[in-house]
Amino acid sequence: MASESSFDIVSEFDRQEVDNALNQAAKEISNRYDFRGTDAGIAWKGEDAIELTASTEDRVMAAKDVFIEKLIRRGLSMKMLDLGEPMASGKGFRLVGSLKQGIDKENAKKITKFLRDEGPKGVKPTIQGEEIRVSSKKRDDLQECISLLKGADFEVALQFTNYR
Repeated sequence: MASESSFDIVSEFDRQEVDNALNQAAKEISNRYDFRGTDAGIAWKGEDAIELTASTEDRVMAAKDVFIEKLIRRGLSMKMLDLGEPMASGKGFRLVGSLKQGIDKENAKKITKFLRDEGPKGVKPTIQGEEIRVSSKKRDDLQECISLLKGADFEVALQFTNYR
């Protein structure tokens, strides 16, 4: 009798990679000519939030573009980043963004329904908190599920872990 194989679907990010991207963006913002005299900056605000500041709204948006470019270069998904709109704050503008981790119940239900409808017959997806475990007797079915999920577009960034 064959044992079951499984893998987990998670939505998380490497905080060190985000921190490296933030530091690179801060360095570029402090050195670029078009940011001189605009008091532009980027910094952590709490555990999972980032704050961009500048004296004008267009400089805040330019700083946001620099940060997004650094995240993309480091291979991080933009689906984990939830940026708001620039707000007037005292003499300048600021933009606060949060980093999302975990798969919420609504998206988890969408993913499991997608796997049941589109995936191979012997696949069993189950929701376990903020992650989804997919199990099957055949490893080929699990590989097919991973490729289906990579091709699909969900509202969260997906990573695949614990492939056994």
